Amino acid sequence: MKIGNLARLTGLSVHTIRYYEKIGLLPDASRDAGGRRQYGMEIASWLTFLKHLKATGMGISDMVRYAQLRAEGPHTATARREMLETQQQTVLKQIEDLQATLPVLDQKIDFYRDMEKAHVMEAGHAQDTSKIPRIRQSGKRP
Repeated sequence: MKIGNLARLTGLSVHTIRYYEKIGLLPDASRDAGGRRQYGMEIASWLTFLKHLKATGMGISDMVRYAQLRAEGPHTATARREMLETQQQTVLKQIEDLQATLPVLDQKIDFYRDMEKAHVMEAGHAQDTSKIPRIRQSGKRP
């Protein structure tokens, strides 16, 4: 498939796919007679996996290292598994941190909602002040 089709299929931009090829995340694409890149479905699957790695926060250098190990063959399975386990621990920690943050956000959101309600109530009372009874001062003390 052509690079544009691969981009649509994976949700990555053509620029990103070319960049991934340049830095070694993808093998060099075969070319058709016109010099245009041609990719197989296995590259689409690989790019989808890379998108998941990126979503976990894995850095490009680690992704490149993983791709190099993958290209070396099955004898690197242990090293690749260990990399993924390390990334898994990072993701689990991120999830834990985010879950701890949610109640703080909820509390602040509730605080601002209450503030907005109070402001609306105050604004509603202040719209027509002409009907508020006034205390007349005669200048004399009782």
